[in-house]
Amino acid sequence: MFFKPRIESDKIKILRLLNSRMNLPESDKQYFLNLKKGFEGEVMFDKLTEKLQSELLVLNDLLLKSNNTTFQIDSFIIQETLYLFEVKNYEGDYFYQSDNFYSMNGTKLQNPLHQLTDVNHCSVNYY
Repeated sequence: MFFKPRIESDKIKILRLLNSRMNLPESDKQYFLNLKKGFEGEVMFDKLTEKLQSELLVLNDLLLKSNNTTFQIDSFIIQETLYLFEVKNYEGDYFYQSDNFYSMNGTKLQNPLHQLTDVNHCSVNYY
């Protein structure tokens, strides 16, 4: 059971409006497309979790704070065990080396596994 439906962030809504009305700088356009693609991946994940038959609670967009760092967990499923999901909707080929993710052209990506290491001793704000 979903605690609340997933909704688009204000950033996506604002960038969508700006993108339709002006030529965004390439960096802003890429940022918008990445946010949009990430949200689409989270919605696809939600469709998969809707099919789960057991008694559970699904919390989406869980905002956590640890050591003055705020981060978001895409989906948090509570059953007899707690499950954290960080959804990525990347295209292309990537590789993992020395605790980091890279695209094939060598661009370093944020490691989503690092988010999960900050879960201990967190205060929770749910929006």
